[in-house]
Amino acid sequence: MDKLLKYFPELTSVQQTQFEKFAKLFRDWNAQINLVSRKDIENLFVHHILHSLAIAKVISFKENSNIVDLGTGGGFPGIPLSILMPEVQFTLIDGTGKKIMAVNDMLEKLELSNVKAFQARAEEHKGSYDFVVTRAVAELEKLMIWTRHLYNPKQINSMPNGLLALKGSTYKEEIKAMSYKAYYEADAIDRFFEEDYFKEKFLIYIQA
Repeated sequence: MDKLLKYFPELTSVQQTQFEKFAKLFRDWNAQINLVSRKDIENLFVHHILHSLAIAKVISFKENSNIVDLGTGGGFPGIPLSILMPEVQFTLIDGTGKKIMAVNDMLEKLELSNVKAFQARAEEHKGSYDFVVTRAVAELEKLMIWTRHLYNPKQINSMPNGLLALKGSTYKEEIKAMSYKAYYEADAIDRFFEEDYFKEKFLIYIQA
């Protein structure tokens, strides 16, 4: 929790309690179905929760924005973002039923009213969203192809609607490999967080 407060000192006592409860629930579920590497669970706050919140350092979604977390896995980045931004609506989808079962159990116990989660593939999912957020799911071109039907044509945020993907340094090769030109921006996460883990980690924005 100290790491979160270092970078997000404005967290309310309610939000701090929610993050602590989420960490406990996540550890309990991870012992059952291995949502993240067992070796990595000790680094939950930095490698997973704080990493997810890098998105909030680039954009603060406006009230009533609709965000879909594609391939949420154990709830990243969607659950940390939904705790940080209670006025924003989040939909979490994943193709693996066991992971969604765990996520829904955590959401229920966290009493988060601005989030829903269900099992779905991006290509088959129907919805209208301002942004797609994702973490370690697929190459950028695949992500854009899978999600192109999901973007709301109306803009309410400071950035045009699009994809926000947490990536490593291979994003450069993925951008070059795209079969069409798209406007993109890359933010180095170590601009926001000083831990060594964030070196060579980036947030990629691609305009829809």
